[in-house]
Amino acid sequence: MNTTTKEPGRARALLSTADMKLLRRALESHAKATEDRDELASINALHHRLGTYN
Repeated sequence: MNTTTKEPGRARALLSTADMKLLRRALESHAKATEDRDELASINALHHRLGTYN
């Protein structure tokens, strides 16, 4: 019995580098406008994670 498993192919990027830069700028703008500390913490964490993909 031959039970070879095929590895999945490499995933394609959903967002371009330009998209990532635009998202980071949008988050920066929103962070300046919000006064909710919890939301600001979430925005900062997401901004940081997006920065690691440049």
